[in-house]
Amino acid sequence: MTVSGIIQFISLTFGIVLSFFPDEYDRAASSWRKGDEDLADDTSHWPTDRTREIIPVNCHSHNDYWRRVPLFSALQAGCIGVEADVWLFDEELYVGHTTSSLTSRRTLRSLYVDPLVKVLNRQNPVTPFHRTVDNPPHGVFDTDPEQPVVLLIDFKTDGAATWPAVVKHLAPLRDRGYLTYFNGREIIPGPVTVVGTGNTPFDLVTANSTYRDIFFDAPLEKLVDDEKADQALSVPSDERLNDLGQGHSGMPNIITPTTFNVTNSFYASVSFRKAVGYPWPFHFTQHQMNIIRNQVRVAHRHGLKVRYWALPSWPVSLRNHIWRILALEGVDFINADDLAAATKGDWKIRIFDWWF
Repeated sequence: MTVSGIIQFISLTFGIVLSFFPDEYDRAASSWRKGDEDLADDTSHWPTDRTREIIPVNCHSHNDYWRRVPLFSALQAGCIGVEADVWLFDEELYVGHTTSSLTSRRTLRSLYVDPLVKVLNRQNPVTPFHRTVDNPPHGVFDTDPEQPVVLLIDFKTDGAATWPAVVKHLAPLRDRGYLTYFNGREIIPGPVTVVGTGNTPFDLVTANSTYRDIFFDAPLEKLVDDEKADQALSVPSDERLNDLGQGHSGMPNIITPTTFNVTNSFYASVSFRKAVGYPWPFHFTQHQMNIIRNQVRVAHRHGLKVRYWALPSWPVSLRNHIWRILALEGVDFINADDLAAATKGDWKIRIFDWWF
């Protein structure tokens, strides 16, 4: 066995062992579950301090429901985006990566909607010193109350059937004015911005022209450059159906420069592996850089936030190199599994990280 093979084996072994222990954010996130009564007599606390000292970072918590403390671990790390895969069974939305991982207690309401309501209620208190509800309401982060949290809901079951269930289950956030929405004229920011991906049908997202509070995860690779007014993209008939995955369900016959915009979409996403390819040997080619720069430019012209998924996660220095390049080129959200590494921004290249 070569030296590099031995190092890789040791690295993987340590990685497996460490995965059974909670990281710093998992441990800290457990404090979010404490009730206000636990802090009532503690003079070091105040009503909105749950996120004190947490600086929000443009990090997307990939497959957030896999974490020991879903939602709260990401917020504790400063991530402003979380992801929930939802499956519709008997009018309930269950959260998990596959149907084999679903349980009756892990639902969209229990893991995300209700906890967000609880946190935001605490961030918007009515007290003898503050007698009215804030309007607009404050967001999750005490250090930046105007920063929204993006809740990316990945429709895993039939898009048309899942849509009304998602709309219904978001009611507790909607009823309290916590959702970002489009009122037919402009975007009204809220503490939570909901984005639909996976089998989310674009035609249902855009069906209501006067009110929308679920936005689309547009296909980054299919955005049409608005510098060319006469440019349009014909969509094959089989891609206008539902259940085709991210950004491909319920598409119109023709995609034009105005199809995706801030009134109906928020993210513009694509698989990094498919759109850009693996940086080999461990650096971007000029062609790959041109792809990234063009996609970022076009998405930003549409007012959309760029997010690449399926990023290489190993070796660590390659991952860090990719994160650094994407951030420098204007990619808005870093899609991450390792929240500690993604949010600390210490993406230096270390020689031994090529094997760990």
